[in-house]
Amino acid sequence: IGEQVSLKCSFSSAAPISESLTLDWTYRPLSGGPMETIFHYQSVAYPTTVGKFKDRISWIGNIAKGDASIAIHSLVMSDNGTFICSVKNPPDV
Repeated sequence: IGEQVSLKCSFSSAAPISESLTLDWTYRPLSGGPMETIFHYQSVAYPTTVGKFKDRISWIGNIAKGDASIAIHSLVMSDNGTFICSVKNPPDV
């Protein structure tokens, strides 16, 4: 509670890393409900600008090194849930 946590995500691709690469982090609360996108990356980082994670997500990854990690700041108990990292590097998915 109140701390920062790093959500680690690593990937590899048979295709060269290109500007077409996209990365999405999605979140579903423990109580269930729809998945919500909390972070998007395509050439630059786009942390969410709405919802409970607004202004609390930082990009800590390095696409060139296959690292798609993010950090979440000022954690609260209700942040508990399922976080999914999804990387697509066309034509490799």
